[in-house]
Amino acid sequence: MRPQHDTGAAGRRPAPPRRPVRRHRPAGTGARVAVTLLSAFVLFVTGYAWSNYRHLLSGLATSDVTDGAAADGATDILLVGMDSRTDAHGNPLPAHVLRDLHAGANDAALTDTIILLHIPNDGTSAVGFSFPRDTYVHIPGHGQHKINSAYGRGKDAAIASQQRRGPADPAELQRLGADAGRKLLVRTVEGLTGVSVDHYAEVNLLGFARITEAVGGVPVCLTAPARDSYSGANFPAGRQTISGADALAFVRQRHGLPRGDLDRVVRQQAFLAGLAQTVLSSDVLANPARLRALITSVQESVVLDRDWDVHAFAERLRDLAGGAVRFTTIPVEDPAYETPDGLAVRVDPRKVRAAIEVAPAADAVTDVLNATRTSGLAQRVHTELARHGVRVGEVGNTTARGTSVVRHAPDSADAAARVAELLGGLPTERDATLPGGRVQVLIGSDYRGPAAPRFAPPRGVVFDGFRSGQAPGAGADAITTAAIPCVS
Repeated sequence: MRPQHDTGAAGRRPAPPRRPVRRHRPAGTGARVAVTLLSAFVLFVTGYAWSNYRHLLSGLATSDVTDGAAADGATDILLVGMDSRTDAHGNPLPAHVLRDLHAGANDAALTDTIILLHIPNDGTSAVGFSFPRDTYVHIPGHGQHKINSAYGRGKDAAIASQQRRGPADPAELQRLGADAGRKLLVRTVEGLTGVSVDHYAEVNLLGFARITEAVGGVPVCLTAPARDSYSGANFPAGRQTISGADALAFVRQRHGLPRGDLDRVVRQQAFLAGLAQTVLSSDVLANPARLRALITSVQESVVLDRDWDVHAFAERLRDLAGGAVRFTTIPVEDPAYETPDGLAVRVDPRKVRAAIEVAPAADAVTDVLNATRTSGLAQRVHTELARHGVRVGEVGNTTARGTSVVRHAPDSADAAARVAELLGGLPTERDATLPGGRVQVLIGSDYRGPAAPRFAPPRGVVFDGFRSGQAPGAGADAITTAAIPCVS
C-alpha cells in the first residue's frame, strides 16, 4: 500500500528505481522489523479485549532466554529485530513474500536493531534506548565486536558444539542455536548497560509488514522528500500514512541521510511513536477484524521469553499513557571508529550506564519561573527542556532575583541534576516544601544557559547534527509517543 497523504494529494508517484545488484547483504534489513515490537507491547498494556488473551498466547513462540525478573526497581525488556528469512517458529518465508518485501537472500543471524525498554516499577512511564547496530562492545567469550554479531556468534558456537557430539535433528539444532544466540545477546547488553534484562521480545521480517497493515497503517512525517534505491524508499515531504513494504522502506533507509545509521535510528523511534499512537487512539482494539489480524501477525512474528507472565505485566502497566513512552539513543563517542571489524560506533559503557540510571529522572515535572526582566525567557527555557524530553509543568514569572537555581523535592534529586546540567550547570538545592516528583527552575539575572540572550552552545554540540560526545537521541532527536515528529 502506497502512503496516504493527509493533504489528500492524488496521483501515483513514480516507482522507485530498480535496486542495483549488490554482493553484500542489503543494509538494515533487521532494522526495518524491530520497530513493530512496541505494537505487541501496546496491545498487551492498553486493556484490550481480554477474551482474546488465551487465543493470542496459544500460538505465540517462546524461548528459554532470561533468568527471570530481578528486583532492581525497574523492568527492562530487550526488544530485538531479527534479520531473518523465517517466521517466529523457524519456517522459511515463501519466495514471493521475500520479493514483496524487497528482501534479498541472507543466511546470517544478525540483530540489526536492539532497543532496551526501561520501565520503572511504578508503571507510569517507559524509556526506550536504541543501540546502533555497529556499536562496538565486549561480547562474553568472543572479545570486542559489533553488537549485531552477538546473536550469530552465540548461535554458531552452540550449533558447532552440538554437532561435535554427533548427528542431531536440524530443527533441534536451530532451536538450540537460537536460544544460545539470544542468551549471548542478553549477556552482552547486560554487560554494556549494567542492567538485568528481565524479559525478551523478538520480531522477524514478515511480522513488520503484516502488523503495520493490521493496524491500518502508521502516521509518519518527513522534513524533506526521500528517495533511496537501496531500500526502495520513495516518499514526499510532510505527513503521510504508510504500511507494509512502504513501512519497511521508511525505517530501513540509511543512504542519503545526514548521519546514516544514526538518523535511521531516529526514523525508527519516530515510527514507534506513530505506531503507539495508532494503537492507542484508533479503533484497532475495538475492531474485531483488525484485532484478529493483529493477533495473527504477532503469533507469526514475535518470540517472547518463557518466564514472562504477559497478563500480569499488562495489568500492572495498563494505565501507562501513550505520551509517557520516550525514545532516545545510547550516548555515542565516535560514530566512525576504526576497528579490526571495520568502522564501528564507539561508546563509553560508563556513560551508557549513567544515561539509563537517570532515565526515571525525566519523569519528574519541572516548573520554570522567570525572575528576570527578559520577557518570555521562561517559555524559551521550557521549550529547550522539552526538546530534551523533560516534562515541564508551570511556566511563569516570580519575584526578581540575581542567582539562578534548580530546586527539587526530596525524591527528585536525580531529575534536578539532569535539568541543571541541561541548563548549563546550574546549582541545585533540596526543598522539602515542594511536592514529590517536582523540580523548580528559578531563572535569575545571572542565567547564561540555553535560551538566554546571546547564548552560544559549547564546542562539540550542534543542534542540527551530531558531534562526538553528544547522544544522537538527545536534543532535537528525543522522541515521545505524545506527538508525531517530523524527521529527516
